[in-house]
Formats: sequence, structure tokens, C-alpha cells
Amino acid sequence: MEATTITTDIRSINEKIERESAFIDLLVSEMNKNIVGQRYMIDRLLIGLLGQGHILLEGVPGLAKTLAINTLSKAVHGSFSRIQFTPDLLPADVVGTMIYNIKENDFTIKKGPIFANFVLADEINRAPAKVQSALLEAMQEKQVTIGETTHKLQKPFLVMATQNPVEQEGTYPLPEAQMDRFMLKTVIDYPKLEEERLVMRQNLFGKTATINPVVSVEQILRAQETVKEVYMDEKIEKYILDIIFATRYPEQFKLDSLKPFISYGASPRGSINLALAAKCYAFIKRRGYVIPEDVRAVVIDVLRHRIGITYEAEAENVTSVDIINKIVNEIQVP
Repeated sequence: MEATTITTDIRSINEKIERESAFIDLLVSEMNKNIVGQRYMIDRLLIGLLGQGHILLEGVPGLAKTLAINTLSKAVHGSFSRIQFTPDLLPADVVGTMIYNIKENDFTIKKGPIFANFVLADEINRAPAKVQSALLEAMQEKQVTIGETTHKLQKPFLVMATQNPVEQEGTYPLPEAQMDRFMLKTVIDYPKLEEERLVMRQNLFGKTATINPVVSVEQILRAQETVKEVYMDEKIEKYILDIIFATRYPEQFKLDSLKPFISYGASPRGSINLALAAKCYAFIKRRGYVIPEDVRAVVIDVLRHRIGITYEAEAENVTSVDIINKIVNEIQVP
């Protein structure tokens, strides 16, 4: 009897998710007017948006990172702001400050660019630690304190930070604890030849499409709540926890060879975000339940920046992605 009830529940959740996620295809096709290919990046943006998380994008300049979040903000009918991080930036340039108003003989609050639905933090590793922590605090708390007043940030609130992996001169690398606050770290590669041909033609002929707002902010907020209802079986939960614990104690999972390469494993934020990202991925695929493939699809982006590697790993050119792949291939799939 209980099994029948669960089956009925899953069926009703599945129908609800299919109904609520109908806007995903509409949103993606609208974004594809301006963005050629890069479906991987678009999916990660949507996971961040639906999971109320933030994304760290790494890739060489010119891979449409700025264009992607700008296009998303237009398609969702949300506000967009871009902060170009530089070494002379101050926290007040990000969150805002108090300005003295001579007419009223009083201080007024001038809000910073962080007060938007979609915030692009361009080259986050170019700004000093004070500015990085001001941004990351706003991301974590979803609020900003200016003077003595605390202001809630708009919903939905998505920060997409970018960093250029090529240049290391004059940069301030994000500390591990700060990196952990990003739900996903996505590495973007060059487009395929045919895609780049299309990009080249579009730019030569100046063909930039007008992006129409196809999804309302209310729909996104409703979807963020609906994502939580996606069904996750206990076996999937155990699968996620096995992966996380294997990053901490590889010897318990017959992965002794990885022990010398890992300095620290994923934190509890890793398991929370892996479960949430898997639910978001299932939602994007218009499914009301999580399958192991959903977990495997997002595991690298969720854990790549949460595993510390040792000097020995660096010497042998072993990356955190290599470690994740080894773990995922070894852990038994439910």
C-alpha cells in the first residue's frame, strides 16, 4: 500500500514539475538568439538561478560570459548590473555608501551595483580581499548593511563571477573558504568550429537579436520553490553522501591511491549543493525525480573547487577533476 502511495506521489510531482518547467525551453531558445552553442554554460546558469546559488565561471576572454548573463537578465525581465573588478576598487563601490546631502543636512544612502537580480562580477580575482569579502558576504546573507541600515537584496539574486585562468599577475586568488560559497565552478572551453563560424558571421553582419522578456520574476521565484519538491530517493541521498565522504576518507572506499593527493575533502556545503544541483538539473530536464545521471552531470561543477589538492598531486599533474572522476567511477551507482 505504501509503495502505491509513493508511486502516486511521484506521479503527481512529475506532472507538476512538467507543468512548472515549461518555461525552461522558452528561456533557452530566447537566449540562443544571441548565444551560439554554450548549452553547458546556459544549463549551469539555470541551475544557479533555480537553486538560489551563485556561479564562478572560468575561461579565457571572449567566450560570451558577460553576454550570457546579460541575455538571461533580459529574457527574465530582471535587472542587471556589471562590476568590473580592479585593484583600486573599494567595498563601497560594490555595496553602496552614505552620501551627505547639503540641502537636507542629512546623510542619504546610495545603493551600489549589488542591488540587482543578476550581478556580473567580472574578473573577481582582480580586486583585493576587502572587496571580495564584501561581495561574498552579500551573496551569503542576501542582504547588505550600509551605515546602520540593513537592506534585503532583490529576489531572484544571482551572482556570476568570472576569472581569467591565464593571467596571474596582479591578481588576488580567492581563498578556499570563499570559493566554497559558490554553488558551482564552471570551466568554459572554446566553441566548436561550426559554432565559431556562426558567431563570426553574426558579428560581421552586426546581427544581434532583440531579446524579449519571456519569463517573469514571479515564475522564477515559483520555480525556485517547486525545485525543492523534486523527489530524491534515499538511495540517491546515500550515493551523494558516498561521493562526498570519498573525498574526505578515500581509504574507506578502496581508493587508497587518492589519499596522498587530497589535502582536504568537500565540506557539508558540498553535499547540500550537490543534492540541490541534481534536483535543479532534473527540473531543467522536466523530471519530477532525481536519477543518478543527474548527480553525475553536476558533480564536477559542484565539487571541483571544494577539494584541496596536495603538492604531490600538483607534481604529478593530478587535478581535483581527476580525483572526482576516479571517485565517481569507483562509487557504486544505485
